[in-house]
Amino acid sequence: MNREHHHRRGLARMAVGSAVCAVVALVLLVPVLAQQTPTSYAPVASQEDFKVVKARMEAAKAEILKKHTDLLAERYDLSDRPAKGVTMSGGKPLQEGVRVKLPDGMTWQKLADMTPGDIREKGVWPKGFLPLPHPNHPEGGMLFPKHHIDEINKQEGRDLTRFDLDYDLPLHLLPDFPPPIFLTTRPDLGDVSKGQVVTIMNYFELFNGILNPKQLEGLRLLVTPFPQQQFNQTDDRRSALPHRGVTCFDCHVNGHTNAATHLVGDIRPQEFRHRLDTPPLRGVNIQRLFGSQRALKSIEDFTEFEQRAAYFDGDPVIATKKGINILERGSQVHFMAEFQALLDFPPAPKLNLYGRLDESKASESELRGQAVFFGKAQCAVCHVPPYYTDNLMHNLKAERFYKPQMVNGRMASSDGPIKTFPLRGIKDSPPYLHDGRLLTLEDTVEFFNLIQELKLTDQEKQDLVAFMRAL
Repeated sequence: MNREHHHRRGLARMAVGSAVCAVVALVLLVPVLAQQTPTSYAPVASQEDFKVVKARMEAAKAEILKKHTDLLAERYDLSDRPAKGVTMSGGKPLQEGVRVKLPDGMTWQKLADMTPGDIREKGVWPKGFLPLPHPNHPEGGMLFPKHHIDEINKQEGRDLTRFDLDYDLPLHLLPDFPPPIFLTTRPDLGDVSKGQVVTIMNYFELFNGILNPKQLEGLRLLVTPFPQQQFNQTDDRRSALPHRGVTCFDCHVNGHTNAATHLVGDIRPQEFRHRLDTPPLRGVNIQRLFGSQRALKSIEDFTEFEQRAAYFDGDPVIATKKGINILERGSQVHFMAEFQALLDFPPAPKLNLYGRLDESKASESELRGQAVFFGKAQCAVCHVPPYYTDNLMHNLKAERFYKPQMVNGRMASSDGPIKTFPLRGIKDSPPYLHDGRLLTLEDTVEFFNLIQELKLTDQEKQDLVAFMRAL
């Protein structure tokens, strides 16, 4: 009887032990399964102590940046080669020349003579024409050039440094800093920024008496920091200290751009998200499509969307956690939009009322370039004067030229429809295309010469660049 009793107890213990092991195994397996299951959401609750995360990311930073730096060096000539006698509106020299590197043994003429299918099958599409990844694409997030970080720190004591990443492109390839501000309401004043980066510290001094009270309040909100995905007070931020946040003008400095980068918020999974080159706010009053997928139809929609969604990678759950700034549509959003609508394109003294060249002021090369622009190159099919946009989306189908491939965490497969950006003032806002993969206007001409299969001559390419510099 005792033996049978002990035997039954032993079997019971074994059954319980097996059940416990099964439960433990299931608990250990759940995180693995969760990692493998696609999700649209970012993790909400941190699983690591902030100090541990920071130390781990700081330790990985050098290797991540080296990998991205090597990619840039493989793709581009990043040297400082300013064009003679050509500057941006603020006086910064414009960089010249094709910077995208060709495959060994290839020339631009040879590429232009090949069909898209041949280029794809032979794998000779220039790597600089592939989508450009974020410096750390799996991580992403807002990333600012160092000169902007330094200026904001100097004026406000607000440090936009990320402990895990640094900005990637050299200063000489970026826009004017600080860029001038031109107002549609007061063209007589010229640059109303007076050579300063406009911040919460100086906006009132610079604009009081020029703007009406609504516009002045709108500008105040555009330079007021609010929490953002990487810069906030929570333990999954990417700043060393709890942070007040970012402002609209941290990317759109002085209502223009400093080429700050980010990832679009409206695509999943992560590897398919596009790197974002910050577009200028100049001339938004004549534009009708906003947002990375151009689903927003007014500057008011765009302003509200930025604060509610784009700041937080399009994730309202994370936005609630980190401190979403819900703007009041009838006043605050309207005030911000009204100021943005005042931001004008830079002066273009060689253009007439219709946005075409005044023949008495233009050079022969510029006039030839204008003829190519409206003729053989077919640029004006999308870039319609006087502002050189059609306010539409177009799919360039660049994937005709290359096979899908992973590039430093970015799946280069297709770009999809992209907005026709205005070309007025285009020389002021390098790099080009929606993700900044084209560093100069010359790169842009070579890219579209292949995309559109135009077969432009070298002279036509040079003239086309000359014309765009005059816009």
